[in-house]
Parts: sequence; structure tokens; C-alpha cells
Amino acid sequence: FYRFQACVYFASVFQAMSCGIHYLASVFMAVTPNFVCGFPGNVSSVLFHNSSASSIEDIWTLWTSAENYIVVQLENGEIWELDQCSRSRREVSLDLAYEYKGNKSVFPCSDGFLYDDTKWKSTVVTQWDLVCDREWLAKLIQPTFMLGVLIGAVIFGDIADRLGRQRVIWFTSAGQFVFGIAVAFTFDYYSFVTVRFLLAMVSSGYLVVAFVYVTEFVGIKARTWASMHVHAFFAMGIMIVALVGFFVRTWWVYQIFLTIATIPFVLCCWMLPETPFWLLSEERYEDAQKVIDTMARWNKVSTPCKVSELCSVQQDDLASGRTGDNDTSSTKKHNILDLFCNWQIARRTITVWLIWFTGSLGYYVFSLSSVSLGGNEYLNLFLIGAVELPCYVIACLAMDKLGRRNTLIPFLILSALICVLIMFIPQDFNILIILANMAGKFSIGVAFGLIYLYTAELYPTIVRSLAVGSGSMMCRVGSVVAPFCVYLRSVWIFMPLVATVYFFQLLVGIMALLSGILTIMLPETLGKPLTNTLVEATEMGRNKKSCSEKTPPAHSEAALEKIEMFGQERVSTDK
Repeated sequence: FYRFQACVYFASVFQAMSCGIHYLASVFMAVTPNFVCGFPGNVSSVLFHNSSASSIEDIWTLWTSAENYIVVQLENGEIWELDQCSRSRREVSLDLAYEYKGNKSVFPCSDGFLYDDTKWKSTVVTQWDLVCDREWLAKLIQPTFMLGVLIGAVIFGDIADRLGRQRVIWFTSAGQFVFGIAVAFTFDYYSFVTVRFLLAMVSSGYLVVAFVYVTEFVGIKARTWASMHVHAFFAMGIMIVALVGFFVRTWWVYQIFLTIATIPFVLCCWMLPETPFWLLSEERYEDAQKVIDTMARWNKVSTPCKVSELCSVQQDDLASGRTGDNDTSSTKKHNILDLFCNWQIARRTITVWLIWFTGSLGYYVFSLSSVSLGGNEYLNLFLIGAVELPCYVIACLAMDKLGRRNTLIPFLILSALICVLIMFIPQDFNILIILANMAGKFSIGVAFGLIYLYTAELYPTIVRSLAVGSGSMMCRVGSVVAPFCVYLRSVWIFMPLVATVYFFQLLVGIMALLSGILTIMLPETLGKPLTNTLVEATEMGRNKKSCSEKTPPAHSEAALEKIEMFGQERVSTDK
């Protein structure tokens, strides 16, 4: 992790903040404020219980429940009762009183709605009246975004393995800026959701490929801290959402300010090089040598390594490798079926996918419990992001001392135990419940952050982005399911919200326990060089069976290790 790796790393993870920003932007952008039906005409007086005012704006501070209604008297003498999704005109308009037992004529909200703008001047809900019978459209904003994240993770993970990490980073970072600005200028709900769906795809694509990108550039000794702290920058993006939301209360201006954070990286991302690992897997040895030479100059290494020496590449082998069956095997394009090429790899894939799903579901279930604590919502969101920072520090220390697998297992089991413990804490012990929820989020956060690096280390270069992308897909399935926990209360009226949360916490606990048990069968990757072929990845699991009869020529582990560590070992030697 010398000068070259540091510049590439911090440039790449800076953009990860933008991913955290876009993932959580809808928290404030799709807020539903207090509202009532609009009325036909000009109001002369307003009555709410025993309080009277000359305008509805003066009443919002007294509004306490959606079951309340407001009584207004128009200039023409008509008296209307305004509910949230309907309005009624009193047939007998005598004295202005809150209680009325006479006849009423009920009308739909054909004159629109009146919204409380004391906190937010404008949201997408108030912009397109996503309330009452259109409320379900507002509830779909975050799930459809996560669906885009799911699809983008798989698509761009596969493209990165085929076309290279560099091109995908260029495209997705530019896409985040273009689609982020475009969201602010959408003209209706459907164009808004469509553009945000595309924004979700490129944001997810960038995040998946960025993990692989920094993992392939950073040496073994710094790989743990480098990859885990990509999550820290993502969490910083969440905190930026809270800060911008506090100062900017108009949704489209809020979206523009959030997107501006992307500009510095978009201007310099074209300078980022391709990773030597991917170039070697594509047999582009000259290009790989150029990147290595550049790394050597930046790191002040006087005798940079030679790819031809490390990999024992001979010109006659290259010539023969481009003809006949060898060409077919060496240029084979890989797909998701390669993650199930034999029992050893298939079992590994199933376990990894389960951990991804459990980590995501648990992360969002604990987050939903945390935001219901009350108080300042901006401070709550800021703390939700801030609590992740020490989580990743502890994870890094444990991963380097105990190993990836030995860290993952206890934290998964701990999160399962905390989920069970929460169910037995009395409701009156609020502080204890808060602490237990934070401990649960902390433990599942360690597992959630660790699995990115662990997945990248468990699979070879030729399918590494695809493996991380498919795992992220399972992760997003969990994140798509989790938001609907909030909506069960309105659909499943006989099941209280507390019972709903407990049900999903129990589900997370069971899945976390199962994941922890299955993790025991995964190989340890601490201190081992990245594998380059499926054969090497299978051997890492102590299973010598080949994934196919014909595989790309494997570079020796010693050679790959030298490529990873030359920037550190040779600098030490020169010194």
C-alpha cells in the first residue's frame, strides 16, 4: 500500500460515498408529511379541536394523528370537514363548531391535497400526490431502487470480468452523475422511478467492481483494511445524506446537491489503470507489464518485476496457445454456471450467497428498528451511518488476527443470539432494547462488511467480479424484502408492529445461525495469494477435482504472490 496503491485506492473509494448517498437518498426525498384534502374556494377561518386560526398552516403544529380532521369555513359561508383522503360538506352551515351531528355530503379529493411544509418544502410525495389510493406508489420507490441494485450487481459484475474493471468504473461513475442529475429533472412519477432504477444499476455496478478493483491492486498485507474501509466511505455517504437533508428541504435541489459529490471522481476516473490480474487472465502480458512498470516508478522501485519471468511465458507457447482447442479454453467466456462447476465450488457458492442474503436482511431489519427510536430523524440517520465506522475497525483487527472465517463465524452466531435476546426484553426497558438493537446491527455489520472481501478471495480472477456481483444480487434480494416489514402493519392489521419486527428478527436469527454453521466448511484465505483459475480455487478448498478438463493456463501461486507484493517487498529491499 505505497504511493501508487494509495492514490488508486482513495480515488476509487471516494466514489463509494456517492453510492451510499444514492442508496439512502429516498429516506428524505420520499417523506410523506401531514396532509388533508383540498377545498374549493378561499378559507376565512380554520378550526382544529378547540384551536382556531386564519390559515391551515397555523394548525399543522397541533396535528397529532392521521385520524384527526380539520374544519374550515370558506368565504362563501360553506363549512367543510377535511380528512386525509376525503372531505365532507355540512348541509347546515350555522355556527362554526368542531363537532357536528347533522347531515354531510362526502366528496373525493378532486381539488388535490394540502401538505404540511414546515419541515420539507417539497418531496416527491407532495410533487405527485402519492397519498391515499396512490400511497402504494410511494412505497415502491425504495424497493424498485433495490431491484435496480440487484440487477446492476449481476450485469456489471459479469461485464467487468469480460471487458475489464477499468471500463466498468468509467461507465458507472459517469452514469451516477448523469442519472443523478436527471432524477432531479424528471417530469412525472414513472420517469422518476425509471431514472432512479438506472441510477441504482450503475451505483450497484460501481460498488461491486470497486471492491474487486481495490482488492486486485492492494497487496496481501493491506488488503483487509483497504477492502473493509470501502464500507466506511459508504457509511460516510449515509451521513452526508443526513447533513444535506437537514439543510436542503426541496427534494430536487436536495438531489442535485447529493449528486455534486460525484464530480471530482468523474473528472479524474479516466486516469485509473486496468488491474494487472485481469490483464494476465486475458493474456495481455505487455499491458500488464506497463501497469507494473508504472507502479514501480510511483513506488520508487529500481528493479521492477518482469511478467515474462514470473509467469514463465514463452513466445512459442503463446503462438501454440492461440490455435486449436487451447485457444478455446484460454479465451473461454465464463458465466454464473462456473460458480457451480463442481461440488466444492457449488457448496462454497451456496454458503456465500446465504451469508450475503442474511447480512443484508439483518442490516436493514436492525436499521428499521433503530429509526423508530424517535427524536431528530436527521440525527438518527447520521448515527446509523456513524455506528458502522467502529464496526469495520473491529472487523479488520479480528480478520487480520483470527482470519476471515474465524471472524465471520462468531459474529454470525452472536447476531443470532442477540435476535433471540431482543424477543425476551420487556417493552418498558427502552434503553436495553436500543443497546441490543445496536449490538445486533454491529455484529451483523461485521459479517456484512467482511463477506465482500471474503468472496473476492474465495474465487479466482476469471470469475471474481461475477462471484461478488452474484453475491451482491442475493444481498439486494434481502434489501428488497426488508422494507416491506414496515408496510405489514397496514396490511396485516392483527399483527402489531412490534410483533412484526420480532418475527423478522427471529427469521434473521435463524438464518444467521445456519450461515455461521455452514461457514465452518469454507477455507481460510488469510495471507494467501489471490487465485487466478478455477483449478487453483478448488485446490484452496483441498479438493483436487478440476472444474473442467481444459482450463486456462494457471500462473503459479508464487508468481501471483510476487505480483501482489512486489510493491512492498522490493521497496523494503531498496530501503
